[in-house]
Amino acid sequence: MLAKADTPLMPVAGGTDLLVSWHHQVKDDWKLLDLSNLHTELQPLRLTDDSLEIGALTTYWDVMSSPSVAAAFPLLAQAARQVGAIQIQTRGTWAGNIANGSPAADGVPVMMAYSATVVLESVDGVTEVPLDRYYTGYKQSVRRPDQLIRAIRLPRRTRRAEWFHKVGARSAQAISKLGVAVVHDDDGWRVVANSVAPTVLRCRALESALDGGATFGTPNEIRRLLDLDIAPIDDMRSTAQYRANVLSRLLYHWLTDSAGG
Repeated sequence: MLAKADTPLMPVAGGTDLLVSWHHQVKDDWKLLDLSNLHTELQPLRLTDDSLEIGALTTYWDVMSSPSVAAAFPLLAQAARQVGAIQIQTRGTWAGNIANGSPAADGVPVMMAYSATVVLESVDGVTEVPLDRYYTGYKQSVRRPDQLIRAIRLPRRTRRAEWFHKVGARSAQAISKLGVAVVHDDDGWRVVANSVAPTVLRCRALESALDGGATFGTPNEIRRLLDLDIAPIDDMRSTAQYRANVLSRLLYHWLTDSAGG
Protein backbone atom coordinates (compact mmCIF):
# COMPACT_ATOMS: atom_id res chain seq x y z
CA MET A 1 0.00 0.00 0.00
CA LEU A 2 2.83 2.41 0.80
CA ALA A 3 4.52 1.66 -2.51
CA LYS A 4 1.35 2.01 -4.60
CA ALA A 5 -0.04 5.17 -2.99
CA ASP A 6 -0.36 8.20 -5.28
CA THR A 7 0.44 10.47 -2.33
CA PRO A 8 2.40 9.46 0.80
CA LEU A 9 0.44 7.60 3.45
CA MET A 10 0.96 8.38 7.13
CA PRO A 11 1.35 5.12 9.11
CA VAL A 12 -0.52 5.26 12.43
CA ALA A 13 0.34 3.05 15.40
CA GLY A 14 -0.74 4.35 18.81
CA GLY A 15 -1.87 7.68 17.37
CA THR A 16 -0.83 9.65 20.45
CA ASP A 17 1.44 12.11 18.61
CA LEU A 18 -1.05 12.36 15.76
CA LEU A 19 -3.83 13.50 18.07
CA VAL A 20 -1.63 16.09 19.77
CA SER A 21 -1.18 17.91 16.46
CA TRP A 22 -4.66 17.14 15.10
CA HIS A 23 -6.10 20.63 15.61
CA HIS A 24 -3.01 22.36 14.22
CA GLN A 25 -2.79 20.56 10.88
CA VAL A 26 -4.54 20.98 7.55
CA LYS A 27 -6.07 17.53 7.09
CA ASP A 28 -7.68 17.78 3.67
CA ASP A 29 -4.90 15.75 2.06
CA TRP A 30 -4.11 13.43 4.98
CA LYS A 31 -4.14 9.75 4.15
CA LEU A 32 -3.64 7.53 7.18
CA LEU A 33 -2.56 3.89 7.15
CA ASP A 34 -3.81 2.06 10.25
CA LEU A 35 -1.29 -0.55 11.44
CA SER A 36 -3.35 -1.90 14.33
CA ASN A 37 -4.19 -5.21 12.62
CA LEU A 38 -0.51 -6.08 12.20
CA HIS A 39 0.26 -6.95 15.82
CA THR A 40 1.52 -10.43 14.96
CA GLU A 41 4.06 -9.00 12.53
CA LEU A 42 4.95 -5.73 14.25
CA GLN A 43 4.60 -6.13 18.00
CA PRO A 44 7.10 -8.83 19.02
CA LEU A 45 9.54 -7.83 21.77
CA ARG A 46 12.49 -10.21 21.46
CA LEU A 47 15.39 -10.27 23.90
CA THR A 48 18.31 -12.55 23.00
CA ASP A 49 21.88 -12.88 24.22
CA ASP A 50 22.96 -10.49 21.47
CA SER A 51 20.22 -7.91 21.10
CA LEU A 52 16.78 -6.54 21.87
CA GLU A 53 14.33 -6.17 19.01
CA ILE A 54 11.43 -3.80 19.62
CA GLY A 55 8.62 -4.37 17.12
CA ALA A 56 7.05 -1.30 15.56
CA LEU A 57 3.80 -1.70 17.56
CA THR A 58 5.56 -2.35 20.87
CA THR A 59 4.36 0.16 23.47
CA TYR A 60 6.13 1.79 26.38
CA TRP A 61 4.00 -0.35 28.66
CA ASP A 62 5.23 -3.54 26.97
CA VAL A 63 8.81 -2.66 27.95
CA MET A 64 7.86 -1.59 31.48
CA SER A 65 5.94 -4.87 31.93
CA SER A 66 8.90 -7.05 30.94
CA PRO A 67 11.29 -7.55 33.89
CA SER A 68 13.93 -9.10 31.66
CA VAL A 69 13.89 -6.22 29.17
CA ALA A 70 13.82 -3.59 31.93
CA ALA A 71 16.79 -5.29 33.60
CA ALA A 72 18.80 -5.56 30.38
CA PHE A 73 18.03 -1.98 29.24
CA PRO A 74 17.05 -0.02 32.36
CA LEU A 75 17.05 3.38 30.66
CA LEU A 76 14.21 2.23 28.40
CA ALA A 77 12.03 1.50 31.41
CA GLN A 78 13.01 4.77 33.09
CA ALA A 79 12.13 6.82 30.02
CA ALA A 80 8.88 4.91 29.47
CA ARG A 81 7.68 5.79 32.97
CA GLN A 82 8.06 9.48 32.19
CA VAL A 83 6.15 9.48 28.91
CA GLY A 84 2.75 11.05 29.56
CA ALA A 85 0.30 9.13 31.72
CA ILE A 86 -0.68 5.45 31.75
CA GLN A 87 -3.07 6.00 28.84
CA ILE A 88 -0.18 7.25 26.68
CA GLN A 89 2.20 4.57 27.92
CA THR A 90 -0.20 1.79 26.95
CA ARG A 91 -0.86 3.18 23.45
CA GLY A 92 2.26 5.07 22.43
CA THR A 93 4.94 3.09 20.60
CA TRP A 94 8.72 3.34 20.50
CA ALA A 95 8.67 3.32 16.70
CA GLY A 96 6.07 6.09 16.69
CA ASN A 97 8.31 8.15 18.96
CA ILE A 98 11.04 7.84 16.34
CA ALA A 99 8.74 8.40 13.35
CA ASN A 100 7.15 11.55 14.78
CA GLY A 101 10.58 13.17 14.87
CA SER A 102 9.96 15.55 17.76
CA PRO A 103 13.18 17.06 19.16
CA ALA A 104 11.60 16.66 22.61
CA ALA A 105 10.98 12.89 22.27
CA ASP A 106 11.60 11.04 25.53
CA GLY A 107 12.21 7.58 24.10
CA VAL A 108 14.65 8.52 21.34
CA PRO A 109 17.59 9.68 23.54
CA VAL A 110 17.82 6.39 25.43
CA MET A 111 17.49 4.31 22.26
CA MET A 112 20.18 6.40 20.57
CA ALA A 113 22.46 6.10 23.60
CA TYR A 114 22.02 2.32 23.38
CA SER A 115 23.25 2.43 19.72
CA ALA A 116 19.84 1.51 18.29
CA THR A 117 19.30 0.88 14.60
CA VAL A 118 16.01 1.46 12.79
CA VAL A 119 14.82 -1.44 10.63
CA LEU A 120 13.05 -0.07 7.56
CA GLU A 121 11.15 -2.37 5.19
CA SER A 122 9.61 -1.87 1.76
CA VAL A 123 8.68 -4.07 -1.18
CA ASP A 124 12.32 -3.67 -2.25
CA GLY A 125 13.72 -5.21 0.93
CA VAL A 126 15.02 -4.37 4.40
CA THR A 127 17.43 -1.57 5.34
CA GLU A 128 18.93 -0.85 8.75
CA VAL A 129 19.87 2.72 9.66
CA PRO A 130 21.68 3.74 12.85
CA LEU A 131 19.30 5.92 14.85
CA ASP A 132 21.96 8.61 15.22
CA ARG A 133 21.93 8.94 11.40
CA TYR A 134 18.18 8.63 10.93
CA TYR A 135 17.18 12.30 11.20
CA THR A 136 18.04 14.81 8.50
CA GLY A 137 16.30 17.84 10.05
CA TYR A 138 13.31 18.93 12.10
CA LYS A 139 10.74 16.13 11.71
CA GLN A 140 12.67 14.92 8.65
CA SER A 141 14.34 11.55 8.23
CA VAL A 142 15.89 9.14 5.74
CA ARG A 143 12.71 7.03 5.63
CA ARG A 144 11.17 7.00 2.18
CA PRO A 145 7.37 7.19 1.75
CA ASP A 146 7.34 3.54 0.60
CA GLN A 147 9.17 2.34 3.73
CA LEU A 148 7.71 1.31 7.07
CA ILE A 149 9.56 1.12 10.37
CA ARG A 150 9.37 -2.57 11.15
CA ALA A 151 11.47 -2.67 14.33
CA ILE A 152 14.21 -1.07 16.39
CA ARG A 153 17.24 -3.20 17.23
CA LEU A 154 19.48 -2.54 20.25
CA PRO A 155 22.74 -4.47 20.73
CA ARG A 156 23.47 -6.01 24.13
CA ARG A 157 26.81 -4.87 25.51
CA THR A 158 28.57 -4.72 28.84
CA ARG A 159 28.10 -1.17 30.05
CA ARG A 160 30.30 0.69 32.51
CA ALA A 161 27.73 3.41 33.17
CA GLU A 162 24.29 4.49 32.00
CA TRP A 163 22.07 7.39 33.00
CA PHE A 164 18.89 9.18 31.94
CA HIS A 165 17.42 12.42 33.22
CA LYS A 166 14.40 14.41 32.07
CA VAL A 167 13.72 18.00 33.06
CA GLY A 168 10.09 19.04 32.84
CA ALA A 169 7.65 21.44 34.44
CA ARG A 170 6.57 18.58 36.71
CA SER A 171 7.55 14.97 37.33
CA ALA A 172 4.88 13.45 35.05
CA GLN A 173 2.70 14.35 32.06
CA ALA A 174 5.05 17.09 30.91
CA ILE A 175 6.94 17.62 27.65
CA SER A 176 10.70 17.85 28.13
CA LYS A 177 12.37 21.17 28.70
CA LEU A 178 15.43 19.07 28.01
CA GLY A 179 16.59 15.51 28.52
CA VAL A 180 19.85 13.60 28.45
CA ALA A 181 20.88 9.95 28.18
CA VAL A 182 24.44 8.69 28.64
CA VAL A 183 25.90 5.25 28.01
CA HIS A 184 29.54 4.21 28.42
CA ASP A 185 30.54 0.81 27.02
CA ASP A 186 33.36 -0.79 25.04
CA ASP A 187 32.49 1.38 22.04
CA GLY A 188 33.06 4.51 24.10
CA TRP A 189 30.80 7.28 25.36
CA ARG A 190 27.47 8.30 23.89
CA VAL A 191 25.88 11.46 25.22
CA VAL A 192 22.46 12.15 23.72
CA ALA A 193 20.29 15.20 24.40
CA ASN A 194 16.77 16.24 23.42
CA SER A 195 15.07 19.64 23.21
CA VAL A 196 18.38 21.39 22.47
CA ALA A 197 18.43 21.17 18.65
CA PRO A 198 16.05 20.57 15.72
CA THR A 199 16.48 16.83 16.35
CA VAL A 200 17.51 14.56 19.19
CA LEU A 201 21.28 14.38 18.77
CA ARG A 202 24.57 13.06 20.08
CA CYS A 203 26.91 15.57 21.71
CA ARG A 204 29.94 14.36 19.80
CA ALA A 205 32.46 16.96 20.98
CA LEU A 206 31.81 16.00 24.59
CA GLU A 207 31.90 12.30 23.68
CA SER A 208 35.31 12.72 22.05
CA ALA A 209 36.64 14.51 25.12
CA LEU A 210 35.36 11.76 27.42
CA ASP A 211 36.78 9.07 25.16
CA GLY A 212 40.12 10.81 25.50
CA GLY A 213 39.93 10.66 29.28
CA ALA A 214 38.99 14.29 29.90
CA THR A 215 37.81 15.41 33.31
CA PHE A 216 36.07 18.67 34.09
CA GLY A 217 36.55 21.18 36.86
CA THR A 218 33.47 23.29 36.18
CA PRO A 219 30.17 23.00 34.29
CA ASN A 220 31.36 25.75 31.95
CA GLU A 221 34.05 23.46 30.58
CA ILE A 222 31.32 21.04 29.54
CA ARG A 223 29.16 23.90 28.27
CA ARG A 224 31.90 24.97 25.83
CA LEU A 225 31.98 21.46 24.33
CA LEU A 226 28.19 21.18 24.20
CA ASP A 227 27.97 24.48 22.33
CA LEU A 228 29.81 22.84 19.41
CA ASP A 229 26.82 20.53 18.83
CA ILE A 230 23.63 21.85 20.38
CA ALA A 231 21.47 24.75 19.19
CA PRO A 232 18.68 25.31 21.73
CA ILE A 233 15.90 27.82 21.17
CA ASP A 234 13.57 29.96 23.28
CA ASP A 235 10.01 28.63 23.30
CA MET A 236 6.96 28.38 25.55
CA ARG A 237 8.59 25.69 27.72
CA SER A 238 12.00 27.22 28.31
CA THR A 239 14.82 29.44 27.07
CA ALA A 240 17.92 28.55 25.13
CA GLN A 241 20.14 29.81 27.94
CA TYR A 242 18.33 27.72 30.53
CA ARG A 243 18.57 24.58 28.42
CA ALA A 244 22.29 24.91 27.76
CA ASN A 245 23.12 25.80 31.36
CA VAL A 246 21.02 23.04 32.92
CA LEU A 247 22.30 20.41 30.51
CA SER A 248 25.93 21.27 31.26
CA ARG A 249 25.30 21.25 35.01
CA LEU A 250 23.41 17.96 34.96
CA LEU A 251 26.26 16.32 33.05
CA TYR A 252 28.92 17.89 35.26
CA HIS A 253 27.39 16.70 38.51
CA TRP A 254 26.70 13.22 37.17
CA LEU A 255 30.18 12.82 35.66
CA THR A 256 31.89 13.97 38.84
CA ASP A 257 29.79 11.65 40.99
CA SER A 258 31.40 8.33 41.84
CA ALA A 259 28.62 6.42 40.04
CA GLY A 260 29.36 8.26 36.82
CA GLY A 261 33.07 7.81 37.10
